[in-house]
Amino acid sequence: MTQNVQFDTVSVVKKANVYFDGKCVSHSIVLADGTKKSVGVILPATLTFNTGAPEIMEGVAGACRVRLKGETEWKTYGAGESFNVPANSAFDIEVSGEPYHYVCHFG
Repeated sequence: MTQNVQFDTVSVVKKANVYFDGKCVSHSIVLADGTKKSVGVILPATLTFNTGAPEIMEGVAGACRVRLKGETEWKTYGAGESFNVPANSAFDIEVSGEPYHYVCHFG
């Protein structure tokens, strides 16, 4: 996946998505072709997210550890790295130190 520094020609939902008492905050965007994404930040915490659609989580800044549903091993991801989460699944994410900035690409 190529690393874009910005998205052009997008619609932004003004109201933020706030999860886990503010430990994760994102904004939903829709590109001109109808593609949906969210752009956000996760503060230091260990959280569990459930997925409906498949997701690709692209790291923009910071780092995290991730454990996909059904797996025992944690994997580390940093800026410029991505991980895939299947539809109708879940993942644990741990952020320590600086916040993890991400773009979530919905499939």
